[in-house]
Amino acid sequence: MTNNKRELCLSGTGVTKIFGFGNRKTVAVDHVDFNFYSGELISIVGESGSGKTTLIKMLLGLTSVTEGEIFFMGKKRDISSHEKKKEYWRGIQAIFQDPFSSYNIFSKIDSVLLDCIHMRGGRRLPKAKKIEMMREACSFVNLKFDEMTNKYPFELSGGQMQRLMIARVFLLKPKILLADEPTSMIDACSRATILDMLLKLRDEIGMTIIFITHDMGLAYYVSDTVYIMEKGKFVEFGTADEIILAPKAEYTKQLLDDIPKIHDPWEFSRNKKSTA
Repeated sequence: MTNNKRELCLSGTGVTKIFGFGNRKTVAVDHVDFNFYSGELISIVGESGSGKTTLIKMLLGLTSVTEGEIFFMGKKRDISSHEKKKEYWRGIQAIFQDPFSSYNIFSKIDSVLLDCIHMRGGRRLPKAKKIEMMREACSFVNLKFDEMTNKYPFELSGGQMQRLMIARVFLLKPKILLADEPTSMIDACSRATILDMLLKLRDEIGMTIIFITHDMGLAYYVSDTVYIMEKGKFVEFGTADEIILAPKAEYTKQLLDDIPKIHDPWEFSRNKKSTA
């Protein structure tokens, strides 16, 4: 299915974020345009400091936009009040790279999951039904609810906390998921499983997933569309094949060149000082 036949769910024109003033100002995101479609899987790829995380925080409404406009489901986004922001968050959620800062340390895991059920309008459901939903969500990410109940998030490992964030997504079923290095705290054996779970969730509910990553291999493996970000700008975008197999921007070529290739001899000459 081509993009022009899909529903446009999140878009932006000239989206910019500037920190500071005068000589001390930093342009973190510099007049970027984007169109994300329902059910699409997008990767935004760039090195640390390229502006990826700042852009995600603007998309979530956690950081203000200095210039430009963001549109959600075809309408100019309005998060001008707490209630409007809560309504917006019903449709857009995130999994962050650092799970330790993503939870209220005073809220037990049961409350974390119950909040998701209530946000989706399930506050009046019977207690047994809520427990069934929480158990199903934990099972979806290979956690046992009976081992989670009455614990606090800080009692879990980093990997378990990241899985719990995905369980929240399972309960909330948002239109858009922003995933900032979502498998960073999960061991290699579990990483592919979690990615497959997210893809399955995408297929079941038509959710748009936007990965934020520096991993070109992940971007190629999972993405319909890849955006390459350098110094706050998108230097190119296109299908995964177009970007990874036939890159045009020098920065993209550099990112690809930096991927270790086990069959190639290691080259140390760039790190050696000339003896001439």
